[in-house]
Amino acid sequence: MTHPPHPPPQHVALFGECMLELQGQAFGTLQQGFGGDTLNTAVYLARCGAGTGIRVHYATALGDDPLSTGLLQRWAAEGLELSLVRRIAGRLPGLYLIDVDARGERSFSYWRDTSAAKAYFEAGCETAPTPLEQRQTEWDALYLSGISLAILPPAGRERLFALMRALRQRGAAVVFDNNYRPWLWPDVAEARRCYALAFELASLALVTADDHQALLGLAHADEALAAAQALPAAELVIKRGAAATLVGTAGGAWQQAPTEPVPQVVDTTAAGDAFAAGYMSRRLAGATALAAATFGNRLAARVIQHRGALIAPELMADLLR
Repeated sequence: MTHPPHPPPQHVALFGECMLELQGQAFGTLQQGFGGDTLNTAVYLARCGAGTGIRVHYATALGDDPLSTGLLQRWAAEGLELSLVRRIAGRLPGLYLIDVDARGERSFSYWRDTSAAKAYFEAGCETAPTPLEQRQTEWDALYLSGISLAILPPAGRERLFALMRALRQRGAAVVFDNNYRPWLWPDVAEARRCYALAFELASLALVTADDHQALLGLAHADEALAAAQALPAAELVIKRGAAATLVGTAGGAWQQAPTEPVPQVVDTTAAGDAFAAGYMSRRLAGATALAAATFGNRLAARVIQHRGALIAPELMADLLR
């Protein structure tokens, strides 16, 4: 009896920043962890794609300190492939503090101005390719966010754009998640320029409507929705909080994937990151965009019922059966 051959693994590279996380009350009991939008997506993607041949490579920079070593050990335990990580002597990972209110909404305080991730394309790589660039022919998909762009100096952003362009030219997927944080940008004009180029280079755009509204300075949500639906990516996913997620593919009508109600929202941290992972895991496995969005919403609903960016694997195991 012969068995059909297993499909070749799909290699997904995600670029961004992971920081040390402190959660709790300032001057009270604090719990230490780690998180960052692209790292959260990488971990959830590794969990969701473990049974379908998706191999998740995380690209960032860390220091040569014990905390950075601890991060690498924990990422490896989550199944991430870490050969794209650069370690830069004298640098440290960034740090953030989460404060969560009674409704589960969170606010952040950051210490990241000199984080190692900002120097990924520098620190000896100004004229030489980084591991991410050097191995670009290996990637079936590249994922990055607006925060990935924002943390980089201008020269680093241009190299990331060049990588996106090269991948698109050879037919690889490029996924851009808008995640707009205005305080990370020197001015809104530069942010808009970079976002316009990222949307142009992306084959799949994941758009949080509120963030798009803030980026464009629009007064009304319906204006932001119309602007998002007019973006050039062949595949568009528009997230609207508790409202149904909109999915549009080239030449097709817009479809709606309902969000999943939960008994209590405990912590909204990483909801969008989990959605992105769930969506990509299903699309890479051949599901329709609508089915992928439905699964992404299910995963996000599970995540927001627990504290922290990364919930324990057993809390989502039933979703992967």
